[in-house]
Order: sequence, then C-alpha cells, then structure tokens
Amino acid sequence: MKVTLKHISLVFIIAFLCSCSEDKVSLTGTGSVTGKVVSKGDNLPLENTKISTNPSTSIVFTNASGEFTINNAAIGTYSVQAQKEGYLSKFESASVTEDNAVNVIFELDIETANNDAPNTPVLSSPTNNAIEQTLSLDLVWTGSDPEEDDLVYEVQILNDQNSEVLMYTDLIETTLSVSGLDYNTKYFWQVSASDNINALVLSETFNFTTIEFPANRVFFTRKINENNVIFSVDSDGNVYQLTSSSSNSWRPRKAIGLDKLAFLRSNGGQTHIYTMDLNGSNITQVTSNIAVNGSNLEELDFEWKSNSTAFVYPNFDKLYQIYTDGSGVVQLHQTLNGNFITEVDWNQSTQSMAVKTNNAVGYNVEIYTINTTGVIQDYVLQNVNGAAGGLDYSFDGLKLLYTYDVSGNQNTEYRQLNTHMFIYTIATAMSQDLSTSKQAGTNDLDVRFAPNEADVIFVNTSNDGISQNNIYKMSLDLEETRTLLVSDGKMPDWK
Repeated sequence: MKVTLKHISLVFIIAFLCSCSEDKVSLTGTGSVTGKVVSKGDNLPLENTKISTNPSTSIVFTNASGEFTINNAAIGTYSVQAQKEGYLSKFESASVTEDNAVNVIFELDIETANNDAPNTPVLSSPTNNAIEQTLSLDLVWTGSDPEEDDLVYEVQILNDQNSEVLMYTDLIETTLSVSGLDYNTKYFWQVSASDNINALVLSETFNFTTIEFPANRVFFTRKINENNVIFSVDSDGNVYQLTSSSSNSWRPRKAIGLDKLAFLRSNGGQTHIYTMDLNGSNITQVTSNIAVNGSNLEELDFEWKSNSTAFVYPNFDKLYQIYTDGSGVVQLHQTLNGNFITEVDWNQSTQSMAVKTNNAVGYNVEIYTINTTGVIQDYVLQNVNGAAGGLDYSFDGLKLLYTYDVSGNQNTEYRQLNTHMFIYTIATAMSQDLSTSKQAGTNDLDVRFAPNEADVIFVNTSNDGISQNNIYKMSLDLEETRTLLVSDGKMPDWK
C-alpha cells in the first residue's frame, strides 16, 4: 500500500513538471505593436516620428499617415516611446500577446507646451496720471520670463484728441524714446511681452498728459523744402512749427483778443485765407469763390477787421471783406487807376484802412487810407519810383509804419536795393526814417509795431535778393538798438 502511494505521488509530480514546462515555451511566441502618432489639438498625422520600446525591440519611424508597426515583438509588456523634433516625447504601455497586434495612439504636444508665459510687464515711467510731460520723453517698463526666454515687446500709444494709434514693435529694450507728441494731450500707453511661444501678455494701461502750448506772441514764416512754413517763437528763442512743410503757408496774422491765427495758403493753384488755433490745430479755410490774388503772392497781405470778426483782403484791383465763417463777401474798394491792391491794414480805433497798390510788376506805388465805405482819405506815398510795403497801424490809428526803397530803383526782378522803414504821422503828414542805423547793402522789410509800440519788429536781409532773411527787434528811442530775434525768418507778426 505504501508502494502504491509512492508511485501515485511520483506520477503527479511528473505531470506537474510537464505542465510548467509547456507555459514557459509559450512565452517565446511573438506579436506586433501598431499605432499612430498625431499632433495634439488638431490630430494631424506626424510623419518620421521615431518609435522605440523598452525592453528593446525594433526602432521604426511613422509613415506619412503617422502610422507605424513593430513586428516580431516577444510576448510581454512594453513601454513604447514616440519621439519627434519639436515635440515633447511621450510613453505609452503596450502588452503584446502571441500572434496578436496591440494598437497604441500617441498625441504629441509641441515641445514648448509646458513653457510658462512671460511675467506681466510693469510700467514705471512716466507714472500713471503724470502731467506736464514734455513732447519728447522715454517710456520705461520692466519685464521678465520664468524660463528666462528672450522677450520681444510692443508698445501701443493712443490719445484723447483723435483716433491715431502709435505702434512700436520688435522692441528688445525696456525703454522707448518717443518724440513729436502734441501739446496738452492725454496719452494712453500699454506694453505687451512675447516669448514667441505663448500668447502676448499685456501690462496695465497708464496715461500721461503733455505740457500746455506756450503762449507765444511772435509768429513768422520760414522756407522749408520750397514751401513756406509758419512758426512761433517764445521769449527764449525756442521756435515751434505750426504748419506742415508739405503745404505752402505764409503771412501769419494774429487776431486781437482772440486765440486765433490767420494765414495764407496755396490750394489748387489759388491762394486762400485760413485760420487755426495758436498751436497749429483746427485749420479752417475761410475764402473760397473769390481768392486772394495780386501781382506777387509773396507780397500779398490781409488783415483781421471789426474786432476780429472779419477779414479784408485784395483780389487784383479790388478790396473785399469776408466774415471769419466764410460768409458775407462784399467789395469795399476798387483802385482808381487799375493798380493791384497788394497790402491792407485795418484800424479799429479810427475805422479806417491803409492800402498799398502797385502795377503788375510791383511799381507805380501808392499808399493811402480809406474809410469803411472805400473813400480815399489821405495819401501817404505816391508819385515815387521804387518798391514799398509793410503797412501797420499803431493801436490808436494815428501812425502808420511802411517801408520804401529810397534808391528808387525799378527792375524786372523786383530787386530792392536800399529799403528803409518809415513811421508816418497822419496828423502832420510827415514820415520819419527808422533805418538810419541800417547796414549798407541791406534792406529793412515787413515792419510791424511791437505790442507796447516802443519797439518795432522787422526783417533785415542783403539786397542781393537771395540771402537769408533774419528778424530783428529795434527800439524806437534815439539809439535805434537792433536785437536779433529769429535767424532765417520772414513775414513777422507780434501781437
């Protein structure tokens, strides 16, 4: 009985060992790993993605459809890796069974997917709500990135006056120098930072306000690129451009008791009167159907009238009045001899006008005064040879400034050889020469009273007709002291 049990036990042991031997053999079988690689988000197939396994099998690459196959993979569990330049590598688990294919799908993120966005830019200067800022300034901010990526900035500037947007791009520094800003304008600025990976990061929006436009009282014209351009100048000699150099604008005339400046401008082959604010804004055309015209456009002059509610201006041999809104055009005067009216000045106190007329080439000059109905009252200059001009009444209307070429020369180039300034007293009909200290070979032109009438402002230039014009101030006392106000300027006005 014991022998029998022993034999039976041996049979079971042999059977068990045989069974274990068969399972081990089955692990040597093979299967395959298939799959597809796409980009995360848009599911586009990724070609040439490297596929490898751990434990190691074959290394394969995806085809144009993003698909791959690893054949003859031993049965077991694998970590399958997908690698492609520009994307984050990814692992997926796969269990291979005999004679079967296991399918694995990879969605790869771009390699910057885990990159953090830049820190929010911090604006530092000008501080928020800053006032009285200059027209040229530096915008300053700080910026940083968690991964220390290189940053590129954009700055956007808006204002409260119009829809203009200033955009500065591709900035790598954290300071931006800005110039050409407008006076008395509130500006809003914002900075955006980019690491060229993440979306733009925007700063807060700060604002600042620029300085008020200076209350300048002297205005003049300067030639730039063949166009006349109007400027003003402050007491320190700083000049401020008021009109664009792309337009031909000249002969500035400040209104009395009104912050407006009138001037002449070329427009479509004609010359018209325009007005603007003292800072050069709000330009408005006044004349239209009847333009300003005469023998020499550079010599033409006009004037505010009737407490700055209207203008008087020449059109060949006629003198017209027009209201500042462009209405009420009426003829006031016409020359008796067919001469062209070139210059006119109005005096509120005496309700009279001074007029300069000349023939088509600028000579046969007459200067006389007329009343509001156009009737001639007094002749200041007539029956003389040579050029004349520069009319300006004193405040009380009892004196009149003018210029006259005492050489009496007349030529086809309208070149003046020895032009002096004179002050005419209407009560005595006498003229006083103000140019006794003038340098020989020069001309004094475009004379105007200073507001206090103790000085005059005028242009002095060589009589060669091509040299630079300079604006001077001169005292009317016995010393006749001349002080340079503006280099390279003409057609001054001082109110």
